[in-house]
Amino acid sequence: MDSNTGIAKADLIEGMARGMAVLESFSTERQRLNATLAAQRAGMTRAAARRHLLTLAHLGYLETDGSYFWLSSKVLRFSGSYLASARLPRVLQPTLNRLAAQTAESFSAVVLDGEQVVIVARSGSTRVLAYGLHLGARLPAHATSTGRVLLAARRKSDFNAWMKGEGQPGGRELPRLTSHTVVEPKKFRALIEQVRADDYCVASEEHELGVHALAVPLRNMQGRTVAALNVVASPQRLEAGVMQRDLLPLLLEAARELRPLL
Repeated sequence: MDSNTGIAKADLIEGMARGMAVLESFSTERQRLNATLAAQRAGMTRAAARRHLLTLAHLGYLETDGSYFWLSSKVLRFSGSYLASARLPRVLQPTLNRLAAQTAESFSAVVLDGEQVVIVARSGSTRVLAYGLHLGARLPAHATSTGRVLLAARRKSDFNAWMKGEGQPGGRELPRLTSHTVVEPKKFRALIEQVRADDYCVASEEHELGVHALAVPLRNMQGRTVAALNVVASPQRLEAGVMQRDLLPLLLEAARELRPLL
């Protein structure tokens, strides 16, 4: 059996796995890729990446100018189907809407996916909306309040494995996104320990300058953390102490109310 997926090796379609790796190599930072870049990001030869790119373009999931490729609107079929059918966003949306109406701030619900977090539900505010905080956005887990809350919810052995980073000599690299980003492994481990103790996290200008966020875990009745709930504060609430005084009680109460539904 494959230890990562629980699938027998004979049942694994390698070509599909490689094709998905190419598709997932596109990101907010890398919106257009040629065969060389796709090969580097997907971990395969240039010739293999080129064939996958051409196939995905033929199927309509990519567009191309002959040299570079980029995602087409067809990929939204996957996210649209997920958002229409997934239970978690539907359960959380009314609470996010209520919190936004109550405070005029921006709230999101986020899940962990590898080294990134993904926004699965959100309620915007006319007052503040940081760059990239749209539905489906993927953000670096190490530099976000939600990512740290979700990492802190893992068993220590699982977190240690995450820090080692599969196939990364010397452990997982924590990229510096701003001058405030914590990137030293020892310091980051201590930070996660503090989040475990506090059961919430404040991240100030670590992912993006001017953005201060507060997050709490969302647990089900069995005590398992299934997502994180966060708020991105307006300029009037930039100071961590003010956020904790004004917004933390609201987030904690919302988490308690949602627990029977998760």
